[in-house]
Amino acid sequence: MDGWPWRLDPLSAEAASRSRQAHAMLASCEVCPRLCGAARLAGDTGTCRSGGNLTVASWNLHHGEEPPISGFGGSGTIFLSGCSLRCLYCQNYPISQLGVGETMTVGRMVAIMRELESAGAHNINFVTPTHHTPALIDAILEARRSGLQIPIVWNTSGYERVETLRLLEGLVDIYLADMRYAEAGPARRYSKAADYPAVNRAAIIEMHRQVGTLALDAGGVARRGLLVRHLVLPDGLAGSRAVFEFLAREVSTETAVSVMSQYFPAYRAESDRSLARRLTTAEYDAALAAFTEAGLDHGYCQEY
Repeated sequence: MDGWPWRLDPLSAEAASRSRQAHAMLASCEVCPRLCGAARLAGDTGTCRSGGNLTVASWNLHHGEEPPISGFGGSGTIFLSGCSLRCLYCQNYPISQLGVGETMTVGRMVAIMRELESAGAHNINFVTPTHHTPALIDAILEARRSGLQIPIVWNTSGYERVETLRLLEGLVDIYLADMRYAEAGPARRYSKAADYPAVNRAAIIEMHRQVGTLALDAGGVARRGLLVRHLVLPDGLAGSRAVFEFLAREVSTETAVSVMSQYFPAYRAESDRSLARRLTTAEYDAALAAFTEAGLDHGYCQEY
């Protein structure tokens, strides 16, 4: 595709093969690291509480993402329902944990993508897309065949199988990925995913292999690359220093990182003493210092 040489030809045999491989993962579900084995093609729901159909909570032009994602025209944000994590403090819990949303066809999803592009969106931003990967592969391919030009953003918790991510190579332009924990203990306690740190690190390395560091156009809007989000948690539970050191050592010191101070006790966080409060200034300052000390200097830091 002219101007986007890394993109997979949506009419190619490889594109058709990717779709088949992804849908085969739903028979006994192995789309996400849970490997729950749900027969989603038969209508069963997996750990993500999703069956074989797309479920969408909302879509709009969103101006609250990081500057290179929102730009001046907004990000074409599409919130998918369900999630493969069980975060005690989920800030989008009606969508991710309670499943609020409507079921729709791939054709309807493509129409929404084209509507957002026509409205001036800089990109199509799939939020919490992992468990819907097979249908979204079909939607991306069909949208490209119909003329969609803007980048695809994969806005993910970072809890991704490398095997599934490989099916997205050439389809996703920008990975907007969380790194939530550096240690298994907090990951188990707060998201019911003790394997999150190991799985997440492998996923981040694969994302970077596919798209590289964040590249912007002349207007400062993201065109391709990896942008890592890190939500600082109270009591150092996210392991910020270790996360930043990993990125600098194993990925690139030029990795773009969004350091986020927006934590507040949402969903069931009040039930845990450590999570039942907001961050302190000292905790956030310590995370920002760790970011700099790790040798990273490409970032976006929320004001406290």
